Parts: sequence; structure tokens; C-alpha cells
Amino acid sequence: MVSYMDYTSPSTQYFFDVNKSNLMKKDNQNYINVLGINQLNTLENVSLLDIYLSSSNVVEPHYHQNAAELVYCISGAATVSLLNPFTKQIQNYPIKPGQVANVPQGWWHYEVANTDNTHLLAIFNAPTPEVILGSDILKLTPANIMAHTYCLDENQWKKAIAPVQTSTLIGPPANCQRASEEDMQQYPQYNNYYDNQMYTAPAYNYQFQPTPPYYYY
Repeated sequence: MVSYMDYTSPSTQYFFDVNKSNLMKKDNQNYINVLGINQLNTLENVSLLDIYLSSSNVVEPHYHQNAAELVYCISGAATVSLLNPFTKQIQNYPIKPGQVANVPQGWWHYEVANTDNTHLLAIFNAPTPEVILGSDILKLTPANIMAHTYCLDENQWKKAIAPVQTSTLIGPPANCQRASEEDMQQYPQYNNYYDNQMYTAPAYNYQFQPTPPYYYY
């Protein structure tokens, strides 16, 4: 029981319709709804994201600095991938309806839909999970710092990340462009990447504009 909650107050909430709490919407097949203490004030250390994805769409790489995440597959199929900081390896866990994958607090991870009509429920042990998104790390870290730290050409780095949109959440965006033929010849590694792409990005309707420190609410 929440010690600071006045359960006699008329403002106390015990019911909420998650369908009316959209976090972000890419299109009608790819969107995320949220339930946290800001939506239902009697919640304690629990919150959730209701995630809908079509095939090959991705909940972008990210981590939750204040919560672990349990990903439950309701329908469709997805692969939950996480970077184990102790083994330095990416671990991939395909899940189907009734199966779960657990992501420890603070671990870098992402989810990829393997079929259309994929529906995932992400459950957190925090009343409002905080998040750091990969797109924000790429775009908000000064280019000169990235170039100096990793011995990169600063202009090439700026060019490489120019298409990245901050707070992407669900990728790829509709304006995703494949590498040019010139790039393919200059950088052979592009070939393996783009040969494995299976998606045609649908129309993009971006609605989510988070504010630091990037809370889901």
C-alpha cells in the first residue's frame, strides 16, 4: 500500500483505459500506449507499455536506468535482444504468445517484430520507467567528442548520423533511405546490411516529444 496515498480522496483512481494513453504513434500498425502513476495514481512499483508492431519494425535500442523490463508476447512474434554487460555479447530471445524475455535494469536492449500484428506488453518495476534512447545518444552527443574519443573523422560522423531523428522510439522512419550505389562501392559493409532488410517503411506520424530526463508518461 502506498503510504502517501489518501484512499478517502475522490481523486483516487482505480481504473484507466490504456487505449486512451498514447505515448507515440508511427502509424496505425506501429504505436505504443503507456500506463504509469501519472495515468493511474494508485499504482505502486509497476507500470507498462502496450506495444503494437508490424513486421521488421523495431523498438529502438535503449535502456531503462531505473527499472527492469519484462516483455510478454500477446500475439505475433518478436525477438528481444539485449547486450549482456558482463559477457559483452548480444543475446537474442525470440518470443511468441505466452512467452517472456526479461531485461535487467540498465541493460541496453531492443525489440524487433518478426510478423505483422505483433502485440507486446512491457512491464516495469517502477511507477514510471525512465529511458535513454539510442537515437538521442547519437544525436545529442557532440560530434567533436565522438570523433575525438573514437578516432573518427568528424565530418564523416556528422554525415553518418544526419538521418537519425531524436527520440525515434519505433524505427525505421518513413523517410529511411538506402545507401547510394556510390556508398555501396566505397563502403562494402553496406551490402551485407541492406541485403538483409525486409521492410518498406510505412507512413510516419511522429507524436512523441520527450523532455529530459526522458520519462515514459
